[in-house]
Amino acid sequence: MSTTYRVTGMSCGGCAKSVESAIKALAADAKISIDVAQAAVTVDGATEAQVKQAVDEAGFGFEGKAA
Repeated sequence: MSTTYRVTGMSCGGCAKSVESAIKALAADAKISIDVAQAAVTVDGATEAQVKQAVDEAGFGFEGKAA
């Protein structure tokens, strides 16, 4: 089951790649889709705690699940 999270500070494809790489480092099999314009990361195969840790380590803001 996939979950969408709000991530602030992403402004380009490079930012998205940084977030994706950080999540993959913690959950290698996760499926990840990032929408920079919507400041959203959709993840299947990683816990919320893993996503938060990865986003924090990549230097972006984690705002939790998208409404």
